[in-house]
Amino acid sequence: MKRTASTINALLAIDKPVGMTSHDVVSHVRRALHEKRVGHAGTLDPLASGVLIVGVGLATRLLGMLTLAEKCYRATISFGAETQTDDSEGAVVRTAPVPSELFDSAYAKRVLEKLVGEHEQIPPQFSAVSVEGKRAYALAREGKAPELAARHITIHQAQLVSIERDSQADSLVPNTCLWVVDFCVSKGTYIRSIARDLGRELGCGAHISALRRVVSGTISLADCVELALFEERGGTLWNECCLDPVRALELPIRQVSSQELTDVLVGRHIAAGEVEETDKGTSRRMPLQQEKVAIVHDRRLFGVWYCQGSELICKANFPQGISGVIA
Repeated sequence: MKRTASTINALLAIDKPVGMTSHDVVSHVRRALHEKRVGHAGTLDPLASGVLIVGVGLATRLLGMLTLAEKCYRATISFGAETQTDDSEGAVVRTAPVPSELFDSAYAKRVLEKLVGEHEQIPPQFSAVSVEGKRAYALAREGKAPELAARHITIHQAQLVSIERDSQADSLVPNTCLWVVDFCVSKGTYIRSIARDLGRELGCGAHISALRRVVSGTISLADCVELALFEERGGTLWNECCLDPVRALELPIRQVSSQELTDVLVGRHIAAGEVEETDKGTSRRMPLQQEKVAIVHDRRLFGVWYCQGSELICKANFPQGISGVIA
């Protein structure tokens, strides 16, 4: 059966609440907008909150194009216990006394400074990493221990915000030491793995007890709308809060005329022309060879094309246009 055209084509940034899966958020957005075609980029665990990018209609096709090269989090690392899932939702697998120096901010800052740089990181066993066609978390739930390959990651920032003593009665390790840390990391980095490895290095075990994503690529919490508000007003609110898809893609803009748009919609090559660098004060230049550009008309994104010779060639087209372009 042929899929009917969506009436809404937009990227959204939702502030995901704690306790929901990323798929739960998609379901809530789907119901709020009465749109079937909804997806998300950059999964957040149920424990985590913050920036979750959601695509509606044709914008679901953009989700795989987003680089989201750098992500930033505020994490709470709880020392004294390592868990199956590397966060507070998993069963405790090891406990150890917490050294008193972990309460010393100068010591904590020195430890975190050493984390900055490139590393080989093994993802958590309870993760969405694919192992021979099956998700690692599914294998882990079956009692298997999937062997996960290390991945190259970069920790750009690991800055201490505060040191606290855990006073929560339901904590895995009551009265233990907590580090609240701001991390900026490369795409594919697991904050849970950072906590796990840090606990092992310090000899006392550690896990994540709170996590909030504050930046994903070019999108921050300032761009987000609370899920409860979106559920209440989504049908009328989406057009006010949708993201600029070009900014999210981090591409230069090729503005096209009405005549050029006619050619674009049927995939006919168009002249390369000039593109606008929107992050540099809308400076104009010729596109580079093989460079991807955003095809824009009347504040909507109609395609992602690339330069070959003196022409632009279609890589992906969005016939109804994706809303939200600011330039």
